[in-house]
Amino acid sequence: MPRSSPPTLSVGVLYERLLQTALRRFLARATLETTSVASASSSGRLAIEATDDPSVLVLRWFGARHLLRVPADRPFSDHEVRMAGAVAAVLEARYSAVFDPELMAARADLFQGDLEDRYVGAFLAGGEYRLGDHWQRTDQIAAAIDVLRVAALSSYENRPISTGVLLLDSDDDPCLHRRVPESAVRYTQALTGVKTFYRLCDGLRTVVLVNRSGQLIDIVDIGRWAAEMSHGQALQVPCAATFRPHALATLGNEHVCAVLGPTHEIKVFAGGAQVFGFRAAGWHLLDLEAKYALWARSVGNAPLAERLFQVALDLSDARAGALFVVLRNPLSAMAQLLAPSDVIMDNPARPADAGLTRRDFTYLLSSRNVVTLDGNVLAGFASMDGATVCDRDGRLVAVGAILRHPASPAGGRPGAEGVAEGARSTAAVAASRFGPVLKVSEDGGITCYDRVKLWEL
Repeated sequence: MPRSSPPTLSVGVLYERLLQTALRRFLARATLETTSVASASSSGRLAIEATDDPSVLVLRWFGARHLLRVPADRPFSDHEVRMAGAVAAVLEARYSAVFDPELMAARADLFQGDLEDRYVGAFLAGGEYRLGDHWQRTDQIAAAIDVLRVAALSSYENRPISTGVLLLDSDDDPCLHRRVPESAVRYTQALTGVKTFYRLCDGLRTVVLVNRSGQLIDIVDIGRWAAEMSHGQALQVPCAATFRPHALATLGNEHVCAVLGPTHEIKVFAGGAQVFGFRAAGWHLLDLEAKYALWARSVGNAPLAERLFQVALDLSDARAGALFVVLRNPLSAMAQLLAPSDVIMDNPARPADAGLTRRDFTYLLSSRNVVTLDGNVLAGFASMDGATVCDRDGRLVAVGAILRHPASPAGGRPGAEGVAEGARSTAAVAASRFGPVLKVSEDGGITCYDRVKLWEL
């Protein structure tokens, strides 16, 4: 008979693979190298090594050294380091529980639900996870996400379900000071079997309040609740307009808001920003603060960067594609990137008997600035086929423009020899030679380019 491996070794191999999978999922921009180290250990203690290089992150576990590396000019952000710690904490705790019969008997729930939900919960709970005989904040967040997952699999009156929950970091409502009724139910999967519950809470305008003990204590208008809680504070990172109240509700506190939208995407807000998104069958650490800072630095004009980023988020939420280009040197770039007929003019000339075209409306935007243009108007023009182009001062140069690729001849138009219209991604890469670019995909993704791809949401 073949010799079987010791249980600790077999489980250790499994958990080491889980670690690698999680690191690749949440820190996708990093390269991962795994090497063996001399001091193999089966103790299950996972350590994050201190390094002097902010672009390197090292974890040791079970005699293996996992080295994560990112470009030196874009080192690991605070959120990325915290995410690595959260993954490590959850896996180390779960590994320890496997060999603790008493803990397993007391906490059978530890191995229920999706493992990645626990990573998310640990991140939002501060990046740590300590096992005990009672629920912790990490467990509560993971359980609430599980409720949204179940709801996403169902529908109500032939419509996708949307719902939301605000997980308070307190036992009562700090805004309305509502007391917890004795009959309060817990926010669990049992609610998903009561379809009329979704009439009471749509997630977009109304959410349920759940206290730190997991009890459902109220249903509130998230806009009013957030306005009363935020006391006029402003968000530090832009957020899609629909979900600005959800972000505000978590500003300056430890509350967590999770929303299942009608597109089946789960959005999680904390610290005044959207932190996670669940789409395409996986969680994504958005790291908006770091990515927005990169975008703003590339643009070099804070109000312009904020306006374009905000509109991009709104279009992403509406699943409308768009392409924004900020030219560093408009005069030289226009000749290479734009056809003359795409450039906005004050009074476009056309024969009196000619039919109307899109170009005949460009006078409405002549001499307009992106910063002062209403966001909804900008979104309308940006959602047309083609690119919205401006200079670094925010002056509009073109809307709905078909961008030339590097091989395009001067004076060409779509359909002319050498002019490639290509996909939006190809156009974005080509345009990024002349300035920072935001590309919004119709599946909700946003990508930033500045000569190279800087990041992706």
